[in-house]
Amino acid sequence: MLKKCLASLALAGSTYLPLAEAAELVVATVNNDHMIEMQKLSPEFEKAHPGTTLKWVTLEEGMLRQRVTTDIATKGGQFDVMTIGVYEAPIWASKGWLSALDFGADYDVDDLLPTVRGALSYKGAMHAAPFYGESSMVMYRKDLTEAAGISLAQRPTWSEIESAAAAIHNPEEGVYGICLRGKAGWGENIAVFSTMVNAFGGQWFGMDWKPQMQTPAWRDALNLYVNLLQKYGPPGSTSNGFNELLALTSEGKCGIWVDATIAASSLTNPKKSKVADKIAFAQAPKQVTENGANWLWSWALAVPSSSNKKAEAKAFIEWATSKQYIELVGETLGWGFVPTGTRQSTYENPEFLKNALFASAELQAIESADPKNNAMNPTPYEGIQFVAIPEFQAIGTTTGQMVAAALAGSKTVDQALQYSQRMADRQMRRGRYY
Repeated sequence: MLKKCLASLALAGSTYLPLAEAAELVVATVNNDHMIEMQKLSPEFEKAHPGTTLKWVTLEEGMLRQRVTTDIATKGGQFDVMTIGVYEAPIWASKGWLSALDFGADYDVDDLLPTVRGALSYKGAMHAAPFYGESSMVMYRKDLTEAAGISLAQRPTWSEIESAAAAIHNPEEGVYGICLRGKAGWGENIAVFSTMVNAFGGQWFGMDWKPQMQTPAWRDALNLYVNLLQKYGPPGSTSNGFNELLALTSEGKCGIWVDATIAASSLTNPKKSKVADKIAFAQAPKQVTENGANWLWSWALAVPSSSNKKAEAKAFIEWATSKQYIELVGETLGWGFVPTGTRQSTYENPEFLKNALFASAELQAIESADPKNNAMNPTPYEGIQFVAIPEFQAIGTTTGQMVAAALAGSKTVDQALQYSQRMADRQMRRGRYY
């Protein structure tokens, strides 16, 4: 089976062969598990494409965003393949910064999950190919909830999550009731906090584009966020992002973790998690509404228009996001660790379903995430944990810093929201939204 898989991968990406000359592709990517495994398997691509070599620039999430954003905006040309997300793809495509992707028939573009494919497209053309897709969900230690006599609903409320966290919190034994991202950043603490705001009935902007931070929904969400982590979270929460919390949860230290669905494959892998047989799943918490309660994201691969090796870069992306690549990972690393959230065929594969107990919960979360129906009341924007406008990077970064300040106790909740509102208003006026 593995030989068949390697043979298939040799053909994947062949749309752009033969390539004219030797080329070194510089690939910028994030330091997540699935990306690191892609690097380990990439010699298979180099074997199938003689003369093409890969140079990897692997960065922490915040630094990756900073580097690739600066490079593409200035047409620096440092990278031939960039790892970007559903926020950047349509915005950068509209500016002409990305090359459209058009792969061969064997790629089976119609197999891509519609929600993820649509989020990476601009004017009907895909400008980034999903390496993995994700939503958010509740991942929790069922041994602890059962011992406490707690049964979490399929989609619990945040109030129920708070009660459960209080019941299982046991720091003397090294177990914290809940873990949430606390590291400042629009892709870190704001990712989960935005979904909390949505669930409480809030939104980033009203229909007139005026910021909505100083509203009861934002205040209720931030008060709960701060209380949860101060009372039942691990120490030093303001330093914890996705990778830090994945490590803590894998060690059994987080009773409840609300975060990216992609973490499930690591948490249920006995080679990577000490509590692999104790993890259960529920949909991301609601409160007064389910709209916008779980996010939609994809780490995807794109070719900047500034690259002079577009054919080779597209060939690599076709290989890395193909069905054959998923089969390679399944055969070499195990079917419970394939990059998920991208293809319908993955969720129809018997080997995957047998090894991935999280599959149905993950797929439900991804398919239910609706970037257009993203809040209880109408909004003028698309996006769930972000707002799909160029100004959001600055607004989200500042708000993330204020949320972290409230968590650290250096600002009150009201002070944090007042400052966030003022800075967002300034950005929106500069952008002439009103």
